[in-house]
Amino acid sequence: MDSIIFDVDGTLWNSTGIVAKAWENYLRNVEQIELPLTAEIIASMFGQPLPDIAKQIFPDASREEQLRLIDRCCNAEHEALLKECAPLYEDLEKALQLLAEKYPLYIVSNCEAGYIEVFLEATGFGKYFKGHLCNGDNNLDKGSNISLIARTYDMKSPVYVGDTMGDFLSCRKAGIPFVFASYGFGDVSEPDEIIRKPMDLVDLFC
Repeated sequence: MDSIIFDVDGTLWNSTGIVAKAWENYLRNVEQIELPLTAEIIASMFGQPLPDIAKQIFPDASREEQLRLIDRCCNAEHEALLKECAPLYEDLEKALQLLAEKYPLYIVSNCEAGYIEVFLEATGFGKYFKGHLCNGDNNLDKGSNISLIARTYDMKSPVYVGDTMGDFLSCRKAGIPFVFASYGFGDVSEPDEIIRKPMDLVDLFC
């Protein structure tokens, strides 16, 4: 192994509460749409490309309107996360600091463009990561983006750390090992490795 690629939501932080509140407030106050949203609802959708989330939240709207609404929700979400950093998982910065001393670290997510940048700014963790890529940047699925970032940064043997079955399947598509963050949002029955907190990565790889 020569590098580590991370998912964001359910792996590095849990933004679902802040995101749910930001989306709900925006829809109510600006669009006059009453749509009860909870952290649990958001968590059940995270990991999917944003257009798929929009289709579930606004099933009766046209495709164009779905994308407009979800884009405005994300703008509100970014503002909220920059004002209030979402909860980080236990000893995350300590784990990243130790891992970054030995390996280059990267992020690949299915999130919207700008979200990873918000994460890095809100946490101050930009110094630990060498690069990132997401579905919102190029409309590619996560497996394709894992392969793309590996080629871009000349990774010979990366591993991916994520928390959902979608992450697992993306790693199988990209042909790289998958480390399951069991403290996150999903369930994976046969990962290559399991961690129960971020510091477990240090025990695995350092």
